Amino acid sequence: MIRFGTDGWRAVIADTFTFANLRLLAQAVADSINQQQTTDRVPEVVIGYDTRFLSDRFATDVARVMAANNIIAWLTRTDAPTPAISYNVKEKNADAGIVITASHNPPRYNGFKLKAPYGGSATAEQCALVEEELSNMEREARGPNSMDYDQAVEAGLIRRFDPSWTYYQHLNTLVDMDRISERELKVVADAMWGAGRGAFHSLLSRSRCHVSEIRATLNPGFGGIHPEPLQRYLNDLVAAVQREQADIGLATDGDADRIGAMDAQGNFVDPHHIFALVLRHLVETKGQRGDVVKTVSTTYMIDNLAQKHDLKVHETPVGFNHIADLMMRNDVLIGGEESGGISVRGHIPEGDGILMGLLLLEVMAYHRAPLHEIIADLQQTYGPACYARNDVHLAHQRPKKQMVKMLVDAAPAAINGESVVRVDTLDGVKFYLADKSWLLIRPSGTEPVLRIYAEAHSRDAVKAMLTMGGEMGEKITA
Repeated sequence: MIRFGTDGWRAVIADTFTFANLRLLAQAVADSINQQQTTDRVPEVVIGYDTRFLSDRFATDVARVMAANNIIAWLTRTDAPTPAISYNVKEKNADAGIVITASHNPPRYNGFKLKAPYGGSATAEQCALVEEELSNMEREARGPNSMDYDQAVEAGLIRRFDPSWTYYQHLNTLVDMDRISERELKVVADAMWGAGRGAFHSLLSRSRCHVSEIRATLNPGFGGIHPEPLQRYLNDLVAAVQREQADIGLATDGDADRIGAMDAQGNFVDPHHIFALVLRHLVETKGQRGDVVKTVSTTYMIDNLAQKHDLKVHETPVGFNHIADLMMRNDVLIGGEESGGISVRGHIPEGDGILMGLLLLEVMAYHRAPLHEIIADLQQTYGPACYARNDVHLAHQRPKKQMVKMLVDAAPAAINGESVVRVDTLDGVKFYLADKSWLLIRPSGTEPVLRIYAEAHSRDAVKAMLTMGGEMGEKITA
């Protein structure tokens, strides 16, 4: 029942996500780590967790399993952002990292993210080794080992630590904090009840910025919402920005690896715009160059920016693991996806909502203009670009490959009056239109859902394209 997805394993608490299953998975990870050791050095693992129900207990149990297998477990003292934990994996030269989190999923879920020594998500090969060990344990009827917590601490095999300050010091090398301080921005930080709580306040505490926080207390039920920085979950942030007369609102998801924002007028700033604003800032303001990586569902403003500045663009399937692969192999300036996972050169290959929030403040500080005016200029120069997404739940699920083939075979010559100039099957089926707009239809490989994305030069065009995408989806699932 334990299978890794694009970023670890997630399941419903007390259904499949149980202490018993978690210990089995931890043992499989421990076995895979020990099997790869070629020296007498004692291996080390960094372990952290988010604010979900029982996450701290789950993380402690994982640490006890590691200790029983003679692996030093660096266990965070409290909940912490996933990027902070991941950065400490690299900083400590650890063999792996484990984060107990289900990220932006509903509160009934929890999850297990496995991190590689470089600080990004474990590779498909590393995950396959763990799954192989799970199979071996099942075949051999072998259970996990576990060590008493107090004994493990006394033996130095469980070591509690705070991952924040090392991570914060690193972020200060990537962001111009002095310029941000000079601007004296009023910021509302919305942790959405997640592990990003306190991060912006701590990072900006020595600046002249004024930071107020909302939804920053421990609430494992996330106030009944999904801890995902989408517009429909950010009404509290809109109200707080208006109440505080703030310059910006910054929202991070459940484990703070994703970002969303709100301008002073209460307009939602989606990750497409954040990605484009930061890319433009790095290139045009700071004079940096490098490759750009984006997923198939990310705005064409990135392509327009890259074309103007002669930067190479890599397009990948959805999932930050694909971006991370390219960031480690190429000189990548920035990589990101429409869900809000974005990272830059000099950082770990991991989406980081906190870093991107700081870079957005830096953009505002350099421009010395309200965020809505900066976005208007971006749209005028590299747009216009309007985007929307629909998730269509299907009555019947066909194999993903079959649905992709059916969509390609039935590809229309035109969509919403614009001719289709290219059809791509990198991830689902993406129809590129003559005016640079696009329609993407992605069948889920794990559930009966069709994800339909569209970007065009007007909201009416996006609406029409989504409608047509839904009709195309109905035909292949009838």
